[in-house]
Amino acid sequence: QVPLVESGGGLVQAGGSLRLSCAASGRTFSMAYMGWFRQTPGKEREFVARIDRSGGSPYSEEIVKGRCTISRDNAKNVVYLQMNDLKPEDTAVYYCAASSFLYPPPDRESQYVYWGQGTQVTVSS
Repeated sequence: QVPLVESGGGLVQAGGSLRLSCAASGRTFSMAYMGWFRQTPGKEREFVARIDRSGGSPYSEEIVKGRCTISRDNAKNVVYLQMNDLKPEDTAVYYCAASSFLYPPPDRESQYVYWGQGTQVTVSS
């Protein structure tokens, strides 16, 4: 069983919105944190946002703060990343990930052990 499956990516014009979804297996979804990263060709994966298993302490990195919101539905085992006012520089493959780190809250790729296959987000100018 694939632990994490992302969906919701696509092509959108600058200023538009997308909501990414990440469906997780029960075991994976119960890990300490779920997070979103993004990656563009030739660059390392970049931390975007995280949320703890209870849905508390949602955190978005400065690069997307005010434009992206992470949330989760514990009844459906789904994590969401709502992205608004998208910019061309948001174009990337977005990955969902799961971490067992408790403290400090994880924001590095190496702290996440399960990853989805990624979903492409393309923002046109």
